[in-house]
Amino acid sequence: REDVRQIALALPEALEADHHRMPSFRVGGKIFCTLHAEEHRRCMVKLDPEDQHNLCDDGAVTRVPGYWGLKGSTFVAYEQVTRDRLAELIRLAWATAAPKRLLQPGP
Repeated sequence: REDVRQIALALPEALEADHHRMPSFRVGGKIFCTLHAEEHRRCMVKLDPEDQHNLCDDGAVTRVPGYWGLKGSTFVAYEQVTRDRLAELIRLAWATAAPKRLLQPGP
């Protein structure tokens, strides 16, 4: 659970804020990750739908049911993936939400 928080907050301009009584991580005012209640042992990352299609493959990474899932919302059972994979998924979600200026390579 703390891995999710550490990875998300290490990304440029990421902030933590409450979202319906659960921690959410935002960039540019947009949510890219939420951390669900501890007993669920999962987080939600907002992926590009094509990335979601390519990455939901092992049961630990699954599309959120219904409308939100069709828009890229993806559950990650964070205890069932490596820290590297978790970081990759959170970074992809951050990049989906981040302002373009944060995605441009430096001079």
